[in-house]
Amino acid sequence: MPFELDAVHVVYLFAALAAALFAEGVYLLFFTARSYRRNINRRLRLLDQQPNRESLLEQVRRERGLSRGGDYRLPLVALNRLILQSGLTLGIGRLALCLGLAAVCAFAGIFLLRGDLLQALLAAVLSLTLLPYLGLRILRARRQKAFGAQFPDALDIIVRSLRAGHPVPVAITMVAREMPDPIGSEFGIVADEITYGADLETGMRNLYFRIGQDDLPLFVTAVAIQSNTGGNLGEILENLSAVIRERFKMRRKIRALAAEGRASALILSSLPIVMFLIVQVITPEFYGSVWHEDITKMALAAAGAWMALGNFIMYRMVNFRI
Repeated sequence: MPFELDAVHVVYLFAALAAALFAEGVYLLFFTARSYRRNINRRLRLLDQQPNRESLLEQVRRERGLSRGGDYRLPLVALNRLILQSGLTLGIGRLALCLGLAAVCAFAGIFLLRGDLLQALLAAVLSLTLLPYLGLRILRARRQKAFGAQFPDALDIIVRSLRAGHPVPVAITMVAREMPDPIGSEFGIVADEITYGADLETGMRNLYFRIGQDDLPLFVTAVAIQSNTGGNLGEILENLSAVIRERFKMRRKIRALAAEGRASALILSSLPIVMFLIVQVITPEFYGSVWHEDITKMALAAAGAWMALGNFIMYRMVNFRI
């Protein structure tokens, strides 16, 4: 034989394979129950614990950074809107506490590792401002994307409900009961607001403020016009659902066509870093003589800024709105 197998390694291999198969069996055994629990939206879970819908509406508003009446709680409206649209359920107070703890940990960690007060203060400021802002923007983009993928199905439920003779609030309640998050909880809030005094147009506009998704103004405008002037809302929403699906397909096509640009940006950005790590592993002393020079730090900073500019340009070239 060109090579011989060690019996101990064979035993280890079969033990690892058995453990992987056992884990897969456990996963498949509990997959149905877990997927069912995941499909129930958060509002329905809270409603099961607290049947009073008015108290539930106030609780959900406070968790999302709103007052009991649905107004912004922070004087910085743009920041409050970003927190609202990100879908966080911590509330303003808990979010501020988490950010404060993160800033203290960053300050203590950098000060203990580097011993530089200025760098520690800079890390604390970044942990308190820039990093949370970027994180909130990422969460908002993901939530809007998930809402946009669910939106045509929600419109189909509303159309079927209207054709069955139900009024618009009942159709909205069906969406809140049948759809998972994020769209299920959001339409549930609309249903609760209509139940406790808000008119249909106000509830729809509040929905747009909470989500900020591009397709929602079409839906809000259609419902507002129908509530004021009348008309066949079911047919309008059916056509709107078809239009949104076609726009979604067009976005996917453009994303596929722009995959080459994204791949080029990823390769060009990662190649210098990968080569630097390879050189450091093979010959650690290669950069040793120039690593602590000021000109080296300035050159690295300029190269990083130039790469960031190139990535931003390529990002703008392959990402545009439809």
